[in-house]
Amino acid sequence: MVHILLIDDDVDLGNMLTDVFAREGIKITHVEDGKAGLAKATSDPFALILLDIMLPEIDGLQVLKQLRQSGVETPVLMLTARGDDVDRVVGLELGADDYLPKPFYPRELIARVKALLRRSKNQDSKPVVEMLRFAGFELDTTNANASCDGEALVLTPTEYEVLRQLVMHHGQLVTKEMLSAQVLGRQLGPFDRSLDVHISNIRKKLPTHPDRIQTVRGRGYRVMEPELLET
Repeated sequence: MVHILLIDDDVDLGNMLTDVFAREGIKITHVEDGKAGLAKATSDPFALILLDIMLPEIDGLQVLKQLRQSGVETPVLMLTARGDDVDRVVGLELGADDYLPKPFYPRELIARVKALLRRSKNQDSKPVVEMLRFAGFELDTTNANASCDGEALVLTPTEYEVLRQLVMHHGQLVTKEMLSAQVLGRQLGPFDRSLDVHISNIRKKLPTHPDRIQTVRGRGYRVMEPELLET
């Protein structure tokens, strides 16, 4: 059974989600404050973490920051108050993989969780292409490892999948609509900045030429060979 961690101080929500996810074959461990949640997330293995922003003891953004700083790369889906766009962007910048505003429909949360689990595991079958190389990137798609100019990149599962899609298309435009569907598992919303933040996070981790990942304004992104950027 897949085991995920819920860090949220809403007891009723925790009980409801525990029952709903159990019917999907997913076990939830529910922790009700940030300090205990951080301890649990760093000591026990989980397939995914559901993390509320507003928490007692330590808020969700601090929990996320300390998780990533300690090297925990477990996928994180933030639960945010509707309208808190700043918290969502900050959470994504700190390494969250996705977010869902409250209140939400349980079926939508289940769909988001399953999409994250699918792209973070790939346990049952190996991809046909095992190595992808372009523009200084090298991706081992069997083990989900990536490097740039020979230096290993530490990426979240979502960042890795965004990069894989871009490298796989060898300099061609990859639209935001396609990335949202393929990586985030949902239709692109009119004010959704998730992909922009994931792209920004990847650029910050490149040893040189962050501009090799180009933004095509209003359309999407593409990867370019570094030497072409200098001409």
